[in-house]
Amino acid sequence: MRNPTTHLSFGILTVAAAGLVACSNDTTSPAPTRLANPPSFGTGLPGNPSTALYKFNMIGVDNPKTADMTGDNGKRMFVNLQGHTTINLQPGDFDIIDANGTDQNGALFQLPDPDPNNTGTTTYGVFVRTVGTPGGKANLTSCVTGTVDGTTGTFCSLDTIQVSRKAGKPQVTNVSKELLTTCVDVDGDGTCDKRIFLFDDATLDYAWSYDNNGLRIAQFYFFPIPQPIGLNP
Repeated sequence: MRNPTTHLSFGILTVAAAGLVACSNDTTSPAPTRLANPPSFGTGLPGNPSTALYKFNMIGVDNPKTADMTGDNGKRMFVNLQGHTTINLQPGDFDIIDANGTDQNGALFQLPDPDPNNTGTTTYGVFVRTVGTPGGKANLTSCVTGTVDGTTGTFCSLDTIQVSRKAGKPQVTNVSKELLTTCVDVDGDGTCDKRIFLFDDATLDYAWSYDNNGLRIAQFYFFPIPQPIGLNP
């Protein structure tokens, strides 16, 4: 499922401030739709961190990594501190297969089918907690490559979300809709024509696009909290 030649240009509301929905440089768009389970813990997360299905740190680095990080089993992934990083996806138990997102192949992350019964409600949610020194932001979206309704190409979702590290307590953003589905504009008119959940179509390659502008640490949590996203665009 990994597409090493494809390069792609790449959110629960916070306790103190809403996550911004943005394309690459847009910081004025409306806040994302609230999904299930607002934060209820001092961490801002929707559950006790010990109940998470999986967690890893996304670490932005100034210089590309050169070491082979395939199958090294660390719960961290390295991405470019500035610019885009491709995170290729494949179905299976949660695992970081290739932690180096800074090389030409991008990273490779394995995660379960979020909606195996095609109900429009996922079996888990994805939440990003930004930590560390204040400053920096990143835009996240999902993309598919292959043939969709007769049109072949790479389609990045119209649902893009921005996470940032502001001063004060770390913020938590529900990014489930943006990272577990791709809202595809097939005919190029700027509107979403079809919502594709991860791994619904085995003929497609799936990836996350991470467009970074100085965000050094983002913690990704996967909680067993169903997310009612819906099947429609």
